[in-house]
Amino acid sequence: MSGGMPAGSSRALRLDPFALPVRFSAADAAADGRLRQVELTRERVVLRRELAGMRMAVNLPLSAYLGISIRTSRPAAEGGVAVVLEHKDPSLALELYVATDGADVAAEWRTWGHVLGLPLLVAAEDGGLQEPFKRLGRLRIKEPTLRRRRRNAIKKRRPSILMRRKPTRLYAQMSIYRGEREIIARS
Repeated sequence: MSGGMPAGSSRALRLDPFALPVRFSAADAAADGRLRQVELTRERVVLRRELAGMRMAVNLPLSAYLGISIRTSRPAAEGGVAVVLEHKDPSLALELYVATDGADVAAEWRTWGHVLGLPLLVAAEDGGLQEPFKRLGRLRIKEPTLRRRRRNAIKKRRPSILMRRKPTRLYAQMSIYRGEREIIARS
């Protein structure tokens, strides 16, 4: 998001979320050579660049990022869609996947969110970011499903004995012999 060329463009516009840690070059309009080096792991992000001849490295924990979002990429005239690792500072945001069509974007978005353990975000009407799914910590929650009824369309798919099953009383049915000697057969 920080320049004209998307992050990971040298890797056919796709970074593999299952091959972490990964290093790649990304466009940076403010840096010397308009390029920065990014190292992405499951715990942190390290951004290295040169600014006015001085080398600098920004080492950020992954928890400093807001989440994984879907956005239109910089060349919006081409209709590109990107999966972005979002930060409060837009210059620290990273494009992880860029596509010209939206065919695989949702799958990449969910995969990156799962691998990095960050919330999934979408752009709200006011331009901010919000979560499309309700969450409790890292656990996604949804409305509870209704209890299965006896007379519904799928009743015949399962045996009805499972609905009538009652716990048995093993001790009431067993015979108990007291005061007898046990005979053991040995060969």
